[in-house]
Amino acid sequence: MNIVVVGSGYVGLVTGVCFAELGLRVTCMDHDAGKIDRLTMGDIPIYEPGLQNLVRFNQKAGRLSFTTEAAACIGQADAVFIAVGTPTRKGDNHADLQYIFAAARDIAPHLRGYTTVVTKSTVPVGTGRRIASVIRDVNPAASFDMVSNPEFLREGTAIHDFMRPDRVVVGAESPEAVEVMRRLYEPLTRQDVPFVVTTLETAEMAKYAANAFLAMKITFINQMADLCEVSQANVNDVAKIMGLDKRIGSKFLRAGPGYGGSCFPKDTRALAETARSLGVDLGLVSQTMTYNDTRKHKMVDRILASFQGSISGKTLAILGLTFKPGTDDMRDAASLVIVPALKAAGAHLKLYDPKGMEEAQSCLGDDAGEWCANALDTLSGADGAVLITEWDEFRALSPETIAKTLKYPVVVDLRNVYDVESMASAGVTYTSLGRPVASVLSAPVVRAKIEAL
Repeated sequence: MNIVVVGSGYVGLVTGVCFAELGLRVTCMDHDAGKIDRLTMGDIPIYEPGLQNLVRFNQKAGRLSFTTEAAACIGQADAVFIAVGTPTRKGDNHADLQYIFAAARDIAPHLRGYTTVVTKSTVPVGTGRRIASVIRDVNPAASFDMVSNPEFLREGTAIHDFMRPDRVVVGAESPEAVEVMRRLYEPLTRQDVPFVVTTLETAEMAKYAANAFLAMKITFINQMADLCEVSQANVNDVAKIMGLDKRIGSKFLRAGPGYGGSCFPKDTRALAETARSLGVDLGLVSQTMTYNDTRKHKMVDRILASFQGSISGKTLAILGLTFKPGTDDMRDAASLVIVPALKAAGAHLKLYDPKGMEEAQSCLGDDAGEWCANALDTLSGADGAVLITEWDEFRALSPETIAKTLKYPVVVDLRNVYDVESMASAGVTYTSLGRPVASVLSAPVVRAKIEAL
């Protein structure tokens, strides 16, 4: 089968490359000529583990190509996937669908014979029918069916998520379209991946509902961390106990500085706006958004408190800048709030991220601080350190190494990477989220023996 993926950003590129890996002939189309030139040379513009190797392998195998010309590929396609961005619209919190409808207008004139048009982008409920209307307006003779096939990819594990998904969701209304989608995903469904067929509207809503629920789960454990801090409980242990309940599960129960990235912030905003416009109160989602925004600013207060209320004239090592490890994505990263605030408070910053330096410099500015080459260079001579993103490179640092490398062994860990007692034993003044200090942990109090679970 031949497929075309319109949009060669994160979702589009991963989708196209993974379909090629499944044996399909795939053309990725994008109007950004510079991006297409880079991809044609086998150079990908984003960091995603394993993606570059798959791009090059499938290009050499003749299954993957890139173009800027819709006319060159659409007419030969059995299915066309729309995978362009749906950022938050300027002026309100609705999803900006201009790129979606522009893609529909690009596709429409070139449709030849029966084609399945698939929305891979995250779009508000009802968008699929609007796309179909745009295509019919441009090309009344077009023979096509509209499908919603939402993606559930996590940055940093996107290839695994595509190849080993929890489910494949297909919103479609014709047997022909469902059959096309079954054939596309047959290599996965043969491995017992659930193939869920539903309506267009249900598939569109399911993606937003899933992302909003995960965002609420993150916010819930962050609120539990707030409570643990004033009650001498340990949020890591609380999360472990909760996660052992199969009704809850352990994923997305890690305290941190708040969620970010390309999906949760914009999708919760878009879902709340869709509900508002339809007269439905989604108070839980709205409260999640408000708390998450506030939490990032509260992390600045936490850092200042760890340095006796003032960082003016101090040098701070900032470990990690991207919104999560395994990606170079800076969208809605906590560092975008924390770094400018620390700089405004008078600190000199030494900045380092294993994969996000280029993006971070673009977002924060070259003058945000001193850009360092590795973790030890960042820590060297600093008056203290702030860990924002939990890269493995930082996990590998021993408390003794941290204490020896810093000028003053003060560490604020916003991801609970290190062991409290080990940091105390190494002489580090250590602040984390929702965990008792070492002196409390060592006291003869009754604690659950979580380690045995």
